[in-house]
Amino acid sequence: MNPSSSSVSLEGQPPDDELTEDWHFLTAEFNGTQQLEESREDEDAEEVEDRGRLRSKLVSAWNSVKYGWSLKQKSKFSRSSPVIMLGKSYELKDQGDREHFRRSFTTLLWLTYRRGFPPLSGGSLTTDSGWGCVLRTGQMLLAQGLLLHLMPPGWTWCASQRVSKDDSDLQVSSTGRGLYLKEEEEKKSRRHSLDSNLNRPMEATHRRVVTWFLDRPAAPFGIHTLVELGKSSGKKAGDWYGPSIAAHILRKAVAASADVPNLVVYVAQDCTIYLEDVKRLCERPPPQCWKSVIVLVPVRLGGQDLNPSYITCVKRLLTLQSCIGIIGGKPKHSLFFVGFQDDHLLHLDPHYCRPTVDTTKQNFPLESFHCKYPRKMSFSRMDPSCTIGFYAKGQKDFEAMCSAVNEVLTTSAEMYPMFIFVDGASQEEEESCRTSSNDITYIQRNAEHRHVVTSNSMDEFVLL
Repeated sequence: MNPSSSSVSLEGQPPDDELTEDWHFLTAEFNGTQQLEESREDEDAEEVEDRGRLRSKLVSAWNSVKYGWSLKQKSKFSRSSPVIMLGKSYELKDQGDREHFRRSFTTLLWLTYRRGFPPLSGGSLTTDSGWGCVLRTGQMLLAQGLLLHLMPPGWTWCASQRVSKDDSDLQVSSTGRGLYLKEEEEKKSRRHSLDSNLNRPMEATHRRVVTWFLDRPAAPFGIHTLVELGKSSGKKAGDWYGPSIAAHILRKAVAASADVPNLVVYVAQDCTIYLEDVKRLCERPPPQCWKSVIVLVPVRLGGQDLNPSYITCVKRLLTLQSCIGIIGGKPKHSLFFVGFQDDHLLHLDPHYCRPTVDTTKQNFPLESFHCKYPRKMSFSRMDPSCTIGFYAKGQKDFEAMCSAVNEVLTTSAEMYPMFIFVDGASQEEEESCRTSSNDITYIQRNAEHRHVVTSNSMDEFVLL
């Protein structure tokens, strides 16, 4: 035992070497008493640790029961209004559009609570039920960016064609419906047989992307990796992760992964996208082209509640082809927003606890990674804290994205823009590179708002 940790404390302690000598001259009686006290302390510590483990197991068990109900609730969708999802519009009154919407929605990766995976580092938790929803919505946003990055435009999951039931819950006339569905089933069966052969390479890539998010320590974007990366932000397994923290964790995960060398993640600082920083992150020596980039913008759209002035801007951002979704939700209930219809947000909900998938099988089941039931939530219930994501394949796509997003921000902001673009580098980059640049904003702002604070935005949002 180190004498510096002894329960005996003396004023004016001598140096460490003198303490060591005094320790050797302690009487046998005192040593016995000290050992007894140490034994009791060890027993108390073990008892506290056992109680902590028991409490964690009970909480995990309760959350597994609480979120284990896979009630397949469906939202009502109107045929008179289009559904907007990640830059595409669907007229549900049209059978073709409705089928296209169903396939596109089912193609999105759905990452939910899991139970029964290997214990997370620093504890004995084997589930993220009750605390990991923001990490799960962050995974879904990153997964959407990866699918755009690796898959051809317009790709949809071939297995989604097997679902014949109309999951949009629309009121359709039953006249001739039985015969029509029978003919459609025959057509789908033939198409599926053909698509299965044509989509084999894409399906292999799709399956590989899913494995990157599995709940095992080796998965580059799995819950174990994200929790480990969150430690540098003062987070641990069982803590609540905010949308801003999740954005920085995703950035670190992509930077540390060798699976996607041509992709980087940029996180805006204090609601500001510094174009020079993005350029330095994406540029490579010729003749190599730009790296693809996912841009994450943490924002807070109001105080305790969502400021209604920003609803129009959120809608318009979701209509952009470059938008890959929003890490948002209700208070203490994270959701992945992918679109809207009228005054309701379309989302994927991670609050369903499922067993960990056994990946030792060559063709492990993928059904639990896809959702066929679209859900909606009123804009008025949206939590103001969120992170908005965009994807650009290359330099031209990034410039087009900046132009489109800037137009939305300029025309939609009634008071203060959600975020801005600055033609320059952040103060941190300027100090590290010892370069100077003139900051020119793309948005006209009042004089009192022109100054941009560039402190680290990892822990706090800028109130808009």
